[in-house]
Amino acid sequence: MYQPGRTVAWSAGLLVLLVAVVLVSAALGPVRIDPVTVAMAALNAVVVPTSVSVNTTSITVLGFAIPVLIPAFEYTAVFSFDVAGSHQLIVETIRMPRIALAATVGFSLAAAGTVMQGFFRNPLADPSIIGVSSGAAAGAVAAIAFPAIVPFGSIHLSAFVGALVTAFLVYAIATEGGRTPVATLLLAGVAIQAFLGALISYMLVHSGDDLRQAVVWMMGHLNNTTWSDVGFALPVALLGVGVLGAYVRELNVLLLGEEDAHHLGVDVERTKLLLLALASIVTAAGVAVAGVIGFVGLVVPHIMRLIVGPDHRILLPTSALAGASFLVVTDTIARTGPAEVPVGIVTAFVGVPFFLFLLVRREVHSL
Repeated sequence: MYQPGRTVAWSAGLLVLLVAVVLVSAALGPVRIDPVTVAMAALNAVVVPTSVSVNTTSITVLGFAIPVLIPAFEYTAVFSFDVAGSHQLIVETIRMPRIALAATVGFSLAAAGTVMQGFFRNPLADPSIIGVSSGAAAGAVAAIAFPAIVPFGSIHLSAFVGALVTAFLVYAIATEGGRTPVATLLLAGVAIQAFLGALISYMLVHSGDDLRQAVVWMMGHLNNTTWSDVGFALPVALLGVGVLGAYVRELNVLLLGEEDAHHLGVDVERTKLLLLALASIVTAAGVAVAGVIGFVGLVVPHIMRLIVGPDHRILLPTSALAGASFLVVTDTIARTGPAEVPVGIVTAFVGVPFFLFLLVRREVHSL
């Protein structure tokens, strides 16, 4: 029987763990800073808006300049702890943006992976199963290699649009007569991924001096992160996962099969479309700012399912929080070693052995 208090307790515990992981991660680096100083520097960075003005700029889409109104806020600090200027600068402008983005992306990918595994009733499902990651990679590589012909001026925006276009293309291909069979959706995703893989390879061959940047992006990275990157991904992640949380009951019922779900009052096709769209949007936001980072959405839901059980009312929030901590830890390893490596490499090194361990122990089975 479901116990709401258990969800609250697990979520609170994982939130405390995330805060501890963030403080320890921000303390590590070429310049070591004790966690207490990190906490004070982080609190010094907390600001509230005190006034707002509106600036006018323009973006170019398909050769046309479109005016855009952008609000500009003035902020005032809430706290004022005595922290050395160099430490404040390191924590506020170098480490915390990267850690915040790692937590946001891990939160997004783990939540989307939980939904995809429940949606497909398949333990091998992850956020990239319908080609979202491949679509984002195609958009990003196109923006890097051919900036003059891409209608979006931002790599993030190009990747985000590429991911969403791919997801809805796969859905459109798989839908017939108002129904979207899960098996057809999966096969369409595999086919589109193969096509996009070939397209990406073609663009890489012709990317010239931009080849290294494109390859590093595809490996998954969090270096040179700014607060604007966090501002791009965080609102989408929080809103998307929050809305997904409203559909955990339907996701539980879908585990019984589509026919049984229909008899229990679930609008199966509408629910499938909503779950797929929301999971794709959440994944797209994460992949657009951090590149293709594998195994977070595959392994983390498995770990939490073994610990808290298959009920998505507790599995979704706990997986999302655990995913945030997982990616912060793996990115800390990636940036504090002898030489910095893309975080996607570290998640694969950690994720593959663990997943193989689960296979050997026969812990991976149909949902």
